[in-house]
Amino acid sequence: MSNSAQASASSRIAALLDENSFVEVGAYITARTTDFNMTEQETPADGVVTGYGTIEGCLVYVYSQDASVLGGSMGEMHAKKISNIYSMAMKMGAPVIGLIDCAGLRLQEATDALAGFGQVYLNQTMASGVIPQISAIFGTCGGGMAVSAAITDFTFMEDKSAKLFVNAPNALKGNYTSKCDTSSAAFQSAEAGLVDFTGDEASILGQIRTLVSILPSNNEDDMSYGECQDDLNRISGELAGCAGDTALALSIISDNNFFMEVKKNYDPSMVTGFIRLNGTTVGCVANRSEVYENGEKTAEYEPVLSAKGCDKAADFINFCDSFNIPVLSLVNVKGYKASKCTEKLIAKAAGRLTYAYANASVPKVTVIVKDALGSAYLTMGSKSIGADVVYAWENAAIGMMDPAEAVKIMYAKEIEAAEDSVALINEKTAQYAALQSSALAAARRGYIDDIIKAGETRQRVIAAFEMLFTKREDRPSKKHGTV
Repeated sequence: MSNSAQASASSRIAALLDENSFVEVGAYITARTTDFNMTEQETPADGVVTGYGTIEGCLVYVYSQDASVLGGSMGEMHAKKISNIYSMAMKMGAPVIGLIDCAGLRLQEATDALAGFGQVYLNQTMASGVIPQISAIFGTCGGGMAVSAAITDFTFMEDKSAKLFVNAPNALKGNYTSKCDTSSAAFQSAEAGLVDFTGDEASILGQIRTLVSILPSNNEDDMSYGECQDDLNRISGELAGCAGDTALALSIISDNNFFMEVKKNYDPSMVTGFIRLNGTTVGCVANRSEVYENGEKTAEYEPVLSAKGCDKAADFINFCDSFNIPVLSLVNVKGYKASKCTEKLIAKAAGRLTYAYANASVPKVTVIVKDALGSAYLTMGSKSIGADVVYAWENAAIGMMDPAEAVKIMYAKEIEAAEDSVALINEKTAQYAALQSSALAAARRGYIDDIIKAGETRQRVIAAFEMLFTKREDRPSKKHGTV
């Protein structure tokens, strides 16, 4: 039985929107097909409640599927109601939020339902990059509805009973639900990377409200600015110890320590999320090699780029660029992940991330917090591919590769002949680091703009984005890129 028995489509909308702000549209619409004795079926609102309201005073459009009506299945009129909401949202430049509990296509309506589903896909595609689209899964989201959720910008999923799948777990050869529940929130967030946020119903609705409050309403009118209550020049001495846990660093940098992480469970070595700087929403991408909770290290990762991490970051940067959200990058990377599975995907994924950074025309600020080595650094928002301002912490290393490894290659014969090879390696490593891999060496060549103390990061980044506020940057005329 669907969990809509506990929370109806209408009550979810009431919990999501500002009190008494919801206005229903199409309340009297029902199924119009007469095949298969459908005239005897009760289909109030044809299984989906649609309308508009506000979140913290900002206009949003909502549809909420009701599994108590033919399983929440999508028929012709059900689909038309959703398409109508999209049409209104596009005219008004307001986000669309879908609260999903759908058994899929309504079999009794066959091609009419199929055509309606296709129209929803088309509307979502036209809205992509114009208005934010959010989906939240509370029951079943199977087959074609899973594709619809994937088209949206952010997907939330209830973590106990919600199901998201194209093919059900038991339909996969050699698999069954108890072996690997591929439809679960845990799988879809950590393995598939389709789900951005998980939690119980109340927390999901609260997270959606928070997300809507910090995002622009559309790609032209930015209502995401707020008044900053934090000290713009706040010095954070503890930042120097956060080079590994950049999620923690971002929360320290942000106004009032606000940080909303996106796809937290999908390849945690790459961090994506939103912070606020001087009241402005900023999208953040960061390499993470450590995770700390309550002062204790709970996880450790290689400081390298993986295929999953690159795809995660590329999608996030593309969203930010579409909605004119500035991008801040914290860099700590030594290369690419080396494994057989990754090797099949890493070149394409790294190419997508490189393209996303280079193609984005929003203000871009990069801070090198530890290591920035090789072409993996170039990919992570370097000045070479278009970063507007690049800072480095004092002990950052910037270069082609780890100095010790470079020395072993360059001085292989000398090291082999030396009486004290360790001393020679140490001597040459220090020399190479000073000449080719230090923040000072990079600054002298113009590859970074300034060397800053870690504790000053907040004030320096805020000042950089203030300077870049009116940035305008043209791109070659073309229909779209192909990467």
